[in-house]
Formats: sequence, structure tokens, C-alpha cells
Amino acid sequence: MIIPLPFFHLVVAVLYAVGAVTHWRLPRTAVVTAVPKYVWGFILFTLALHVCALTRSIGAPDGIDISLGNAISLVAFLCVLVAWAFGLMRALPGFASVIMGGAALAALMPIVLTSAYRFPYATESWAALHIAIALSAYSLLFVAAVQALVMVGLEKKLHAGVTAQRTPPLLTLERYLFKLISLGFILLTLTVISGLFFSEQVFHMPLKWTHKSVFSILAWLIFGTLLVGRWRFGWRGRKALYWILAGTLFLAFAYLGSKLVLEVFLQG
Repeated sequence: MIIPLPFFHLVVAVLYAVGAVTHWRLPRTAVVTAVPKYVWGFILFTLALHVCALTRSIGAPDGIDISLGNAISLVAFLCVLVAWAFGLMRALPGFASVIMGGAALAALMPIVLTSAYRFPYATESWAALHIAIALSAYSLLFVAAVQALVMVGLEKKLHAGVTAQRTPPLLTLERYLFKLISLGFILLTLTVISGLFFSEQVFHMPLKWTHKSVFSILAWLIFGTLLVGRWRFGWRGRKALYWILAGTLFLAFAYLGSKLVLEVFLQG
């Protein structure tokens, strides 16, 4: 018996929501690294189920479906995977609840936002590589934005005298944050470079000035400026947060925002 695809997405969303609530109900002073193993097994199971749902949803019979709903769900999957693989769910109290809560909503998007759009260059390896690098960069930088927000909240609690046992020092978390941003920036740089090749192959010109390309380059400039500011002037805290959020916002406009306009507003 084949499970209906909408039900598949719904199950994944419910599992993410259960994971978010489970982490949220953990004592605020609990040792994060002591979370029971079955919780991490539950996350891996949810990720595996999400892969199955995405495989069925994206691999449509008439081509590869990377419409807005599937794109949002895919980016959410990558964000949870990055957060789990990099240990952020163990290191930061409340982080897992935020990232999995967002993934619960994103997992429903293939049901809510349907589109007949099919990717016309699915057989081109260079196009697939460009998309893979871009989505990886977006996911790393989106996770960095969530981490920065959680760290600001944690800093407020520390200033108020509220502490969580065995929470890593803020400076350690901050160094880890900028390593994450540096890796994301490298992938974003590769995205821009591969995008030039993509434009050359499709439009027969090195760069076509679309909303997507403009916002992507603006995001690249913002994150590049942030890393230079961190290295040269020691930017941190709220100043760094504003730059991270601005760059992340432009990334959202570059990919998801452009797809929203093309697939929802213009097609509607």
C-alpha cells in the first residue's frame, strides 16, 4: 500500500512538531548533552522520513519539481540536518525547538503551495551542481541566523542572572557561529561563480540581472563585509546579528522570494 503523498508530508510535519515540543519541555537547566539517545534517534528517523517525502514530491513523473513548496521543505530539511550534524541541537538550549518548529511548518508547504513548474535543466549536471551548492549555502547561513538569534536570547538571560548548566561559553559559541558563516560564505561564493556559468549556458551572457542574481550578490556582499568586520574590527553581538539577519533576508528574497512571485503572484 502506497501512502498518499500529502499524508506523508503531514506525518513529517507532526514528527517535527513533536520533536520541537519535546525539546522545549526539557528543563532549562538540563545538561543538553545528556538528552536521551532515543531523542536523537527520533530526529534521525524524522529526517529519513522527510527524505522519502521529498524524493517522492520532487521526483515527479513529468520532471523534477522544485516549486516553491518543495524548495521550502528541502531547505528546512537541510537546516535540520546541518543543525544536527554540527551539534548545535546539543550545544544551545532552545535551538532544537526553534529549528524543528520551523521545519514542521515548512514540511507542510508542498501541500499548501502547489505548482506545475518543472526544472527544465534536470539532465544537466552543472545545473544540478549549482542548485546543490546554493541550497547548501542557504541552509548553512539560515542555521547561522537562527543560532545568532538564540545566542542573543541566551546573552540576555546571562545578563539577567539566569544560567543553564554546562552551556558552552558565549565566546566559544560565537567562534563556532563565524566558522559556520565562513563555510556558508565559501559555498555562497561558489554559488555566485557557478551562477555565472549557469547564466552563460542558458542566456548566452555571463550574468543576467534578475531579482535573484541581484539579491544573491547583495547577500554575498553583506556576509563578506561581516566577515571582514569580524576580522578587522572584532564585530560581535548585536552588530553582527544585524548583518547576519540582513544577509539572510536577502538570501530568502533571492531564491524563495523570487519563486514566490513567479509561481504564486504572477501565475495566480
